[in-house]
Amino acid sequence: MTPTPTRLSRTIGALLGVHAGDSLGATLEFAPWATIRSSYPTGLRSIIGGGPFNWPAGHATDDTDLTRAVLLAYRDGSAATATATASAAATTAAATTAADFDVVRAAADYMLQWYGGAWPGRTAGTPPVDIGNATVLGLRRYRASGDPRRAGAGAGQAGNGSLMRCVATGLFRAEREKRVRESMEISAVTHDDRRCTVSCAAYNEMVFALLAGRTPEEAVEAGLDLVGELDCKPVEEAINRGRLLQLQEIVEDGPGDELPGRAAGYVLESLILAVAAVLDPRPLVDVLVDVVRVGSDTDTNGAIAGGLLGVRDGAEALPEEWKEKLQFRKEFEEVALKLVESRES
Repeated sequence: MTPTPTRLSRTIGALLGVHAGDSLGATLEFAPWATIRSSYPTGLRSIIGGGPFNWPAGHATDDTDLTRAVLLAYRDGSAATATATASAAATTAAATTAADFDVVRAAADYMLQWYGGAWPGRTAGTPPVDIGNATVLGLRRYRASGDPRRAGAGAGQAGNGSLMRCVATGLFRAEREKRVRESMEISAVTHDDRRCTVSCAAYNEMVFALLAGRTPEEAVEAGLDLVGELDCKPVEEAINRGRLLQLQEIVEDGPGDELPGRAAGYVLESLILAVAAVLDPRPLVDVLVDVVRVGSDTDTNGAIAGGLLGVRDGAEALPEEWKEKLQFRKEFEEVALKLVESRES
């Protein structure tokens, strides 16, 4: 019998699950289902790099890079709190700094660093090779206005570019009200359409429930409960469609009416796939390989599903041959350890 993953294992699993899904899918990004089926009849099961942007094996694409941006914001917030409470003699100024720390602004600032090339593996002053339109628009607006809460691309821009990066909020924000608010506000830096903001909030309710050891079914219910409170029918319908979708059938027959956009970047179709994935009882590797086999936006769909699968099954469920290739493995493990320890101390 497989031992129950620890909280630390689930936390690392979520972060590396995003990274692994991203890196696995990067090879086949934009490829349709039929092409993938022809080239990899049983799915791509190794992280090999390449793809339309010729990635080195395990290199982060925008999915992992922007997940890192949000993760580092939570790391910095935790550090500010630790500094302020290090001793009974903590200064008023330090306490004020911790209280005033704005994780939304911090995440947006890290996103701007990434956008400007001040990022590991990048050349300063060069733009990312892979970036969505809403992300470009939102970050340019933030750079011009300095207000992360009024920078989003606007209603109608409902891509999956904020859902792919949101997992850290579900992992490191225990208070439900803050978790929901920050999930939505960090999304809205670039993607402020309610389908995006509510999808991020619902996803992070699932993450938090899985982190606490609840079953996948209970986690999905937690997400649905929140969506009901927020009264967002499109997201509610997407989650319910994900509950019914059989991933193994999709990869054998190809995406049909259940994914009319062929999972090519629409936030609700990525959410459908992620819900179907976390409810699939098979081992993480088999499920994540099948998510990528669906085709189209393979790296982002893999990242989003990988986050839920990683928190469900823990870091041990990810093959070492995958983990050893991941660009940010060491950093993600170290930050996760610090944040989990600070929460438990």
